[in-house]
Amino acid sequence: MNQLLTVLKGSTIFSNIDLRRAYKLLTIKKGDEHLTAFRANYGSYEYLVMQFGLTDAPASFQNLVNDIFEDFLDVFVVVYLDDIMAFSRSEEEHVKHVTSVLQRLRENNLFAKASKCVLHASSVEYLGYVVSSEGLNMDSSKVQQILNWPQPRNI
Repeated sequence: MNQLLTVLKGSTIFSNIDLRRAYKLLTIKKGDEHLTAFRANYGSYEYLVMQFGLTDAPASFQNLVNDIFEDFLDVFVVVYLDDIMAFSRSEEEHVKHVTSVLQRLRENNLFAKASKCVLHASSVEYLGYVVSSEGLNMDSSKVQQILNWPQPRNI
């Protein structure tokens, strides 16, 4: 989180982009499909695309997005799996940054889930934190859930 604070320093405007069906865009390498095989009542099956539950799925997908956004990372973008946050110091700069991110997604056949995106905001939720020009704060709704947790009645 300290690294994230350093990267975000001076930023005043933020956008979150959540990718749609991200893992299903990773195809299994030709010839490796048998490594994903499983048996069911009527035969055995092999995956053709990466499934979330496969051991290497998160690492493979993180490598993909790191490669796609390599020249943007820690400059005006941070990415964790399918959660992308763009950050900027000004509105004009942010329009350029978000346009660049969306263009890069399009070039790589990745698509955002519009209902989960937040664009051009003064604060956004990212990985359980609220990010703003003030820095990182815990998401109060998450903290409130813990504070309201019922006390055990028996042991």
